[in-house]
Amino acid sequence: MSFNLRNLLIGAGVAAAGGIGIKLASDYLRNRGQEEEVAGASVTEEPEQQAIQQVPAGALSANQVAYVNVEPSSVQGFLDKSFGSAGRYTPTRPPKVFEYQDQQYMVIWANDTQKNKNQMLAFVYKDSGRSMIASVGYTSDATDYNINLDGTPLAVELNGKQIKSGKGNAEGTDEVDLVVAA
Repeated sequence: MSFNLRNLLIGAGVAAAGGIGIKLASDYLRNRGQEEEVAGASVTEEPEQQAIQQVPAGALSANQVAYVNVEPSSVQGFLDKSFGSAGRYTPTRPPKVFEYQDQQYMVIWANDTQKNKNQMLAFVYKDSGRSMIASVGYTSDATDYNINLDGTPLAVELNGKQIKSGKGNAEGTDEVDLVVAA
């Protein structure tokens, strides 16, 4: 399991701070701040065998995540490379990189400097590569979204409602979260 998180981080060029933690998915996803630092060497700096052994196979229940804390500044290069415009997106909240129910995810909250709005970008990592599963642009006046979370145990929480799929517009908001689907 942690081997997959390590590969995700290395492939995306994102630096981890500390080891792998385990937490209830609902608590982890609702936390808008930086997680407590997990003791241990950084997953991205450890040899593969040590990273694999950090969380024993079968150690997670269906309602837990394995996660790593990410250096917020290290996602800037990922954003610049992924969206082809250096500095367009700048992180505004600590990113989330985690494994939940045998799938690896990365969620980034950023300011879109070209469109002057906040953006939540969520990705799932599979053997076939990375796919964006949610993009939500939001200001206090208006929100636009493109969400494809069908087939995952997750939803986007927007103005107190959960959205699993669809493309559209909604009232403005100050926060958008990826949550465990109800």
